[in-house]
Amino acid sequence: MKLNRRAFVGAVPALLAAPAVLRAAEPTKIRCSLDTAPSHPRNQAVVDYMAKLEKASNGELKGEVFHSGQLFADLNVSKALLQGQVEMAVPGTWVVTGLVPDADLVGLPYFYGVPIEVTHKATAGKPGAYVNQQLAGKLKAKVLGPWLDLGYNNWYATKTPLNTFDSLKGLKIRSSGGAANSWRIKFAGGIANTTAWPNVPLSLSQGTFDAFISSDESVNSAKLWEAGVKFSYVDNQFLAQYIPMVSNVCWDKLSKPHQKLMVDLWADNIAGYDKGSADSQARARGILEKNGVKFHDASAQELATTRTAMIDAMGQLIKDAKLSPEVVKLVKEAV
Repeated sequence: MKLNRRAFVGAVPALLAAPAVLRAAEPTKIRCSLDTAPSHPRNQAVVDYMAKLEKASNGELKGEVFHSGQLFADLNVSKALLQGQVEMAVPGTWVVTGLVPDADLVGLPYFYGVPIEVTHKATAGKPGAYVNQQLAGKLKAKVLGPWLDLGYNNWYATKTPLNTFDSLKGLKIRSSGGAANSWRIKFAGGIANTTAWPNVPLSLSQGTFDAFISSDESVNSAKLWEAGVKFSYVDNQFLAQYIPMVSNVCWDKLSKPHQKLMVDLWADNIAGYDKGSADSQARARGILEKNGVKFHDASAQELATTRTAMIDAMGQLIKDAKLSPEVVKLVKEAV
């Protein structure tokens, strides 16, 4: 078969242009950095969200979740968002308090030992919106919507039975960080200790500290009963939450319909994700009980007494946490 030289030469420009056309049709990639394991409720929620986003956008948006700190630890992810090094992150409120102290608002005693709905009134209401506005300015990022629940934080110990709040007096207690946690430990009469989470099992077994603040799911995932955890005082001291954010570098490149899709999808699914976290915490408690951990659930009277005393003394907390008068005012109005 003879080649038509003129037709062939004429087709070359079109062939050379084809890769550019294909590149233009490629989906927009959204990488999300998480430093927890794939089995963690936060990871499971974000993986589900990304799958729904890809389907709803007909493949035009494609999410990729990096687990276990493969890209950034949560402590460093705020800087990564600010510099556009990652498209999305969902850090805990306690991680961003260095840049926006008001993110520590859930540490205020108003939220001690109260139903989850009370915290949601604040974080999904005007106080949370006030924090989101600050995050948008400081991190150059878009907050997608309501904060994602992890679950309540409580007290755990190795050798000392935790049957009352006074049981914590004199104990060396590990904190996950943040001024509110340190203040609460001091209020309980404990001695604050700072140990990185990966080092907690060994530190517990060696007696570096006697107790710590965490959640049932975190204790379960680390199998800390093997490190000596035997007791828990359940006072639901605060609800740990994560803030979903997209870097402005990524957000500003999205079309308006895609921006709306991301916001709407998060809003449509957050209730289910929060329920998934609550279910995970409940399962974790059952596993801990089977492995010998004894729980004391503080009574309503115990909680009310401690909460009132904390509120009376929270002036120092507001000072230590550098909470603004505005966010404290908004919280009081909300709850």
